[in-house]
Amino acid sequence: MIHDVFEEFAVTLPPMSALIGLDLGEKTIGVAVSDRMRGVASPLETVRRKKFTLDSARLLEIVKDREIGGILLGLPKNMDGSEGPRCQSTRAFARNLSRLTELPIGFWDERLSTVAAEKALLEADTTRKRRGQVIDHVAAGYILQGALDRLRFL
Repeated sequence: MIHDVFEEFAVTLPPMSALIGLDLGEKTIGVAVSDRMRGVASPLETVRRKKFTLDSARLLEIVKDREIGGILLGLPKNMDGSEGPRCQSTRAFARNLSRLTELPIGFWDERLSTVAAEKALLEADTTRKRRGQVIDHVAAGYILQGALDRLRFL
């Protein structure tokens, strides 16, 4: 089931289950996971996009291996809060994914998550090449951590 309202997504989550956060790009999908207490998001990997069946198979493999209880997609809204073509693409991905899993799927506003991830990697003195390799799953970590922080106050 897909939930547009984060609070509705939150109440459908099974207790003591981890979450997976996804940062969908045109060429890659950044993946982060939380612990079962939903306190900390950890960047996991970057999935190179090929086609939906292969991409979703890898994501669902992670979901199964990590006993994930919910899927959170970063929603790339415009700076003015409006939704453009990238949001439509993310929502289409969520619809397709919902046909393959019973897990609740929610969205989190991801504005500036990649900028924050880039800044953190620069402060850590990461090389340009390494930043390119990890930026997507670090951004997914920022997206998921924002949602986890919000969950604590619901």
